[in-house]
Amino acid sequence: MKKKLQVILLFSVFLSYNCSNDEVKTKYAATLLMDSAYLANTKDLIQNNDPTLKFAYDRLIKEAEAALKEGPFSVTNKEKLPPSKNKHDYASYSRYWWPDSTKTDGLPYIWRDGETNPDSQSLKHSDRQRIETFSYNTETLGLAYYFTGKEKYAKRAAELLRVWFLDEETKMNPNVNHSQIRLGHNNGTKSGVLDGRLMIRAFEGALLIKDSSWLSNTEQEKLKNWAAMYFEWLTTSELALQEADSNNNHGSFYDVQAMYFALYSGNEVAATQIAQKFIQNRLYSQIKPDGSMPEEMARTRPLFYSIYNLHAMFLVAHLAQKVEVDIWKAKEEDSRLKTALDYLAPYADSNKPWPHNTIGETDRMKLFIILQMADRVYPNQNYLKKADILPFHKRKIQRSNIAFPLIR
Repeated sequence: MKKKLQVILLFSVFLSYNCSNDEVKTKYAATLLMDSAYLANTKDLIQNNDPTLKFAYDRLIKEAEAALKEGPFSVTNKEKLPPSKNKHDYASYSRYWWPDSTKTDGLPYIWRDGETNPDSQSLKHSDRQRIETFSYNTETLGLAYYFTGKEKYAKRAAELLRVWFLDEETKMNPNVNHSQIRLGHNNGTKSGVLDGRLMIRAFEGALLIKDSSWLSNTEQEKLKNWAAMYFEWLTTSELALQEADSNNNHGSFYDVQAMYFALYSGNEVAATQIAQKFIQNRLYSQIKPDGSMPEEMARTRPLFYSIYNLHAMFLVAHLAQKVEVDIWKAKEEDSRLKTALDYLAPYADSNKPWPHNTIGETDRMKLFIILQMADRVYPNQNYLKKADILPFHKRKIQRSNIAFPLIR
């Protein structure tokens, strides 16, 4: 029975891509990243008590109930002012930079790749944990509202969004100038632009509650304007443009952000330009013909970062479909996305050793959502079947079973 349920779970939750519009009765969400047809089909399955979604759905509702009691969150909650001395500016500290033990004051900090300095996650000094929890909770509440129709979830999501983005006393300025500060070196680092990707979860949450009464049309327009200002910062700030030049996962996730915030603010021209440049600027420059990614392979956790980068690339390809740009190139022999996927897919099997030097173990479950996305684009390759090797008790509770795709 358990084996039968595993098979059903893998395949039935993706029926939304095979059903006609007539078969989907639920109103589509206004989401940009999450597939609205998939969400609608999921909602119908949940309302019909489909057992394959019970595990992920129950987990979502449990997390939504917890989110009702957490926050609200604001960049003004930190005790230490950022270098700008403006409490509304986001600030975080580079996680892999540590005090130099040979110096009395520890400055300047030194790099220990792949080793997280716990002080970099301090809530007193840094907004990094705050922005992640705020964004995750807002997405959670938005999904709970969409699937259940219960106003309490939309109300709380709207409150979180209001405090973080809109209220004069607590709102975040639309930049991450002081992200991943490296003490003794600078007041903000290009790699810190990566932190901004987390806000996509919050904006998806805003779109999920768009039809509720808790976020007014004026507030929705203000969120759109905030996204437009952040997009302008992304595309004009020297710090952000340095990140755009990165030839690894940072550059890929920069494009995820740029694509998303261009689309959210209604700038389809800019989104189209980013998508059109992606194949040459990212795929061919980062992925070798054998599917490996040299920049990620050079890290101390090459499997982790290779999966991480491929996830970003898949998200850009997904978003590019909204401006009718085909990055997948699914029917071409030299589809670099597929080549990279084929390079990594065998390592979904935790018993298959990664043949390169690495520190720590990589969570192979991170391949699950990539295999889910691949199954849609390359339907004849049985990529979803390859996920069978991943632990069922972990697969069955993944949020991507009910909402797809998701940011990392």
